[in-house]
Parts: sequence; C-alpha cells; structure tokens
Amino acid sequence: MSLLIPKARTDTKYLPIYLESLRIDTILSFDLFIKISGEMVLYRSADLPFTEKTKEKLLANKVTRLYVNSKSKAKYQKYIEQNLDKILTDHQIQDEKKAGILYETSKSLMKDVLENPSYGENIQRSKKLVENQVSFILRGQEAFHNLLKISSFDYYTFTHSVNVCTFAIALAQQIGRKDEQYLHDLGIGALLHDVGKSKISERILNKRTALSPMEFELMKKHPKWGVEILTTTDMIDAASYYPVLQHHERGTRTGYPNGLGLEDMHEFSRIVAVVDTFDAMTTQRVYQGAMDTFPALKVMFTLKGDYDYDILKAFAELMGPTGLANI
Repeated sequence: MSLLIPKARTDTKYLPIYLESLRIDTILSFDLFIKISGEMVLYRSADLPFTEKTKEKLLANKVTRLYVNSKSKAKYQKYIEQNLDKILTDHQIQDEKKAGILYETSKSLMKDVLENPSYGENIQRSKKLVENQVSFILRGQEAFHNLLKISSFDYYTFTHSVNVCTFAIALAQQIGRKDEQYLHDLGIGALLHDVGKSKISERILNKRTALSPMEFELMKKHPKWGVEILTTTDMIDAASYYPVLQHHERGTRTGYPNGLGLEDMHEFSRIVAVVDTFDAMTTQRVYQGAMDTFPALKVMFTLKGDYDYDILKAFAELMGPTGLANI
C-alpha cells in the first residue's frame, strides 16, 4: 500500500528542506510533502518517527528535497535548532549540505528576531545559533567557503545580519583570535548589530531612492535603539553591545552615532564595521546593484582612515584564495 495521500492544496505555500536535516528515529511534529509532477503530495504525517528505512526509500527514489507546509514552519525551525549541533557534526552529511542547513536556519531565526527582538527566547536562540556558527567556521577554509557559496546576494536585514556574523567570526580567526568566548561574544554582537532597524518602517528601509535628511536622521538612530532593545532582555554579555552601537562609526570621526575615532572603538566594532560595509556593497539593494568582491575592497581601501587598516588588510586576505588556509 502506498504511503502517498491525495494531492495537497496548491494554494498553500511550502518550505523546501534538505533530507539531511531530518534526524533518524526522531518524532517529527510536522507533515512532510514531496513534489510529484509539479504538485505537492503528503508523504508522511506528523507525529511519526523518521526512520532509516524511510530515508533509504526516499534516496532510492532520488528524493533529496522535501517540503513543509508554511503553517508548520515554526515547528520545523524549532526541530532544526534543537538538532543543529548533531547535523553539523554528522560525518555522513556533506559539508555543502551542512552549510546550507546552517545558513537557512540562521536566516529563519533572524526573521523571528527582527519581528520580536526584545523577546528573551529569541535572544537565547541567537546565542545557541552563534555557538554552532563558531564551531562550524572554526573548521577552517572549506567550511567558510561553503558558507560563502550559499550566502544570499540580495540585501534584506535578516540575510545581511547572518552574512555579517559569518564574515566577522571568520575575520576574527584570520587576525588570530581563536578564543571561543571571544568569538561567541563577537558573533552575537555581529548577528544582532541591526536589531535597532526593527523600529524603522519598511518604507524607509526599502526605499528605492535616496533617503531624505529627516529619514537619514531616523536611520542613524538604529544603533542606539539596538542597544536599548537588547538591554531590556539583559541576556548578552557587555562586549557584545559594542558592535551594535559602533558599527557605523568611522576612524575619521565621520560616523554615527557618536563620531568616534578608531582608538575609541572596540575591536569587535572595528571588525564589524569592515564586514558590515563590505556586505552592504556586495549585495543587491533596491537602489543599487551589487559590486564584486575585489572592486568593493578596492573602494574601501581608498577611504583612508575610515577602517582599521590591519583588519581591512586581513579581510582582503580572508576573501582571497589563501584565507583561513593556515589558521
């Protein structure tokens, strides 16, 4: 008897998921669908164990992607976050797939965080996610390059936040920072550096033309708003606040919100200032096209004094063929 059940409604949205994200002998709290001839078909109902036999049948039929009803997205996200450390250390899963699962999980989490950044559980989830990011990137060059391959080149605040976190952790390793507590504190500050934008309307964030002076003054408040939001949760270490507050400061004292020089900025902030700018320049924005990696870096090097030169130089090396090779 076939496990397949009649076609699901086609007007419902579905989330594609990796087969490798499902752990053997775990109980799934969400239905699984597969696509047959362009139609979604219910394959396995919720509250059933996902077994080795189930997985083997799917692989035998060359099914590597399944789908979850968008209404069950929160259940799937919770399941993945609970199992992410096991997924990332599973030797049977290809590193490219691990990177994809990590990146997609990070994006979904950041959407939740930006919708409700003062919710303590979201901050706790972020801290756990950064632990997984750190442990994955600590594996070196190949892990970092796998994350780069699947990074989004379209700019949204949630994808930008994930990209900045990835770059910041890798750049810290490139300059010799290997202490895991240092990397965790930096990573959480980098991931949450733009939470203050949750108080700014989508109309301004996604405006296709230049911001008016009044709109720009509003935008300049997001670093302080980010600190205020995170302070209410009282869940992150003091050092993690620095990149939230200082990522738009510049060494020439032309940044905001406090016009600091490089000597006044925490090292976390000097790292995040570099990677934040780079990601903004190399992703597709509503009002400008994406630049390639090395033209963007060339522009950043021309901005004399804006960035910590040693950190910027290390970032250029990171983005080259030998980045993290000997770390």
